[in-house]
Amino acid sequence: MSKPIEYEVSSGNVFADLGVAQPEEALLKADLALTISQLIEQRGLTQKKAAALLGETQPHVSQLMRGQLRGFSVERLMRLLVALGQEVEVSIRPRPADVPPSPRVAVRRLDRARPKLRARRPRKLPA
Repeated sequence: MSKPIEYEVSSGNVFADLGVAQPEEALLKADLALTISQLIEQRGLTQKKAAALLGETQPHVSQLMRGQLRGFSVERLMRLLVALGQEVEVSIRPRPADVPPSPRVAVRRLDRARPKLRARRPRKLPA
């Protein structure tokens, strides 16, 4: 007879489970960075071309795509998504009574056709 395997049920946020400070922000940044990386890859952009489009340096794009997000704020990541032609929306609504008080973060990608916008040079985003 085999011994049962011990396990712990996840909270749904790996950063909270690992004891990371500000786990909701860490999860949001990871979700935003993943979406940025996917968009860059889907467009077949090199890191150098992505950097030019985003107004970033190639080393910063490399860090972002490898998940090294220290130095990237949520606001900065949202600006990068906008530079990639994405619409970023923040929703605020009352918390249901049965949900414990805690910041909840969700990133949802809506892939719907967007009108073509006139291209313009991206401006340099502050670090």
